[in-house]
Amino acid sequence: MRLTQYSNFALRTLQLLALRAPEIVTVDDVARAHRISKAHLVKVAGELARRGYIETIRGRRGGMRLARPAEQITVGEIIRWTEAPLELVECFNAETNTCPLLGVCHLSRGLQRALRAFLSVLDDLTIADIALNRAALLDRLTRQDQPFMAGAQ
Repeated sequence: MRLTQYSNFALRTLQLLALRAPEIVTVDDVARAHRISKAHLVKVAGELARRGYIETIRGRRGGMRLARPAEQITVGEIIRWTEAPLELVECFNAETNTCPLLGVCHLSRGLQRALRAFLSVLDDLTIADIALNRAALLDRLTRQDQPFMAGAQ
């Protein structure tokens, strides 16, 4: 299983807002810190605002900030909407399934248990948790003299 860029960008945005709280953070700030496309982040930020995770502030000193405490936002809830529908295999969707083994396949049952376990772990992880080592994260994000390493977290 691999999460989409959309999920990654949503989580990175929320994490940076938690790290910089109560400051106002711009989409440009997130794009610069993570070296990712501003165009993609505008879409992510719009959806985060629409869903009530962030508050947007218009104007010259505008930007965004968390609309709820970071402790009240779980990674699991973010992944559920950014990755929806979570259908690891075709038989998870009764409307489009073509597998004749539906209902008797132990692989499907195992994958369902695995997905529940995966989401359970993410439900116990909050945005506050992923921003816990604030100083180290901010130091890494603000060091622009470091060469960019794809996949480095």
